[in-house]
Amino acid sequence: MQADQRRAKRLPRAVRERQIMDAAVDVFSRLGFHAASMDEISDVAGISKPMLYAYLGSKEELFATCIRREATRMMEAIAGGVEPDQEPDVQLWSGLRAFFGFVGENRASWQVLHRQASTQGGPFAAELADMRGRAVSLVAALLAQSTQAAPATELEAESLAAALVGAGESLADWWLDHPDEPAGVVAARLMNLVWMGFGDLVKGNIWHPPSRRG
Repeated sequence: MQADQRRAKRLPRAVRERQIMDAAVDVFSRLGFHAASMDEISDVAGISKPMLYAYLGSKEELFATCIRREATRMMEAIAGGVEPDQEPDVQLWSGLRAFFGFVGENRASWQVLHRQASTQGGPFAAELADMRGRAVSLVAALLAQSTQAAPATELEAESLAAALVGAGESLADWWLDHPDEPAGVVAARLMNLVWMGFGDLVKGNIWHPPSRRG
């Protein structure tokens, strides 16, 4: 009876879609894309399966929509966490802290964004690439603005940003299997790893490989 009442309750479309996507992220993160069923998602969302299809289409369309929504939420959290008026190291630190804070509070989102989307390929790979591209652009802008003695070219900043984003993704993925580690501790580890190098770049100190004789 309670389930029937919940299914019958009328809600604004935006609220209903959010309810569906919340349920879908939960199910996809636990079961994976292939094992997840629309029956399971509709049950968790508390709506009928025909209504689920009517709102967000097929399972593939629903999964892609979830990727886009969670990626947007994550990027908004990172952009909102960066302190643009601070020194470059503080800006980077605040961005890393916001990223790991989001992952820590939304582990199901990261499961879908990284572990699930990255293994499916096809159109989902394009969604993942778009998310990564936005993250790289955000970090590259920070690096390009922060290098004072030797301003980074667009290509240099983008390549360094790609390296940092890749390291962040790998560490966040590791963190899923070690959830007892505090978010701040994990963020500080990556900050210490990268800023020892980025800090010198900001000052214009660049390492060169030793010349070979003979």
